[in-house]
Amino acid sequence: METSQYPLQLALGLVLSGIIAYAGYRKQALAASGAGGAILVGTVIFGLGGWIWGMVLITFFVLSSGLSMYKKAVKQELAEKFEKGSRRDFWQALANGGLGALIAIAAALWQSPVLFAAYLGAMATVNADTWATELGVLSRRSPRLITNGKPVEPGTSGGISALGMGATLAGGLGIGLAALAFLLLDIHLGGTGLRGAENTLATLLRLLPAATFGGLIGSLSDSWLGATVQVIYYSTRRQKETERVIDPDGMPNAYLRGWHWLNNDWVNFLSSAAGALGAAGIWRLLNA
Repeated sequence: METSQYPLQLALGLVLSGIIAYAGYRKQALAASGAGGAILVGTVIFGLGGWIWGMVLITFFVLSSGLSMYKKAVKQELAEKFEKGSRRDFWQALANGGLGALIAIAAALWQSPVLFAAYLGAMATVNADTWATELGVLSRRSPRLITNGKPVEPGTSGGISALGMGATLAGGLGIGLAALAFLLLDIHLGGTGLRGAENTLATLLRLLPAATFGGLIGSLSDSWLGATVQVIYYSTRRQKETERVIDPDGMPNAYLRGWHWLNNDWVNFLSSAAGALGAAGIWRLLNA
């Protein structure tokens, strides 16, 4: 993309992100601050990455928001364990899309297919983690802690299940398939496709394992961080572990373990970085 096109792309990204954020706010998928965060992230990704990058971001938002509403009543009791509800706020928007925006900035300075693979890994991670959380808590079998395999209550940070792992792989693959479809459409319309790479079908298909396993790496990193160093509190009223500093009824919870600064938003950001590095490494390995 020519540098002179960035102002127009950024303006278009602002408009499109604003429309999508407003729709998300109306559907109660985003809080007001979350809508602002989505506009910021979306403008940067659309404006500097291009329409394919932007459509991958929209794919994540649509799929994750839809799953958040799936069997919402069944998951309501478990939601008390999580730090925040299904309406994403500003920091959640940055945790989920902030790294993607940083990679888009890097791609504007240095066009490389490795950066696009890294972007897919970051998006695959947050999508896979959302799918694993939203579907994994519905598993009929108790999840097991990733560090020692002991059974834990559904919704426990660091707990994994067979259903959750399946959802993780499907979530990462979904991002890869979306990216492949948009790239093929771009090539069909006379676009450049994947910049800096040979746009053969064989080359583009390598994005699927990069996204799928990048998402798996990132999601497992999320679980490991949740089981080891993420800050966890204890609700004396409900006698349960929770990610919340304060219960919904306003009662403060007691610090239990973990690093005080490492809340769920930071865990999401760091795990997306692990997924991005994993996807970039897989892409380089497959194209060596």
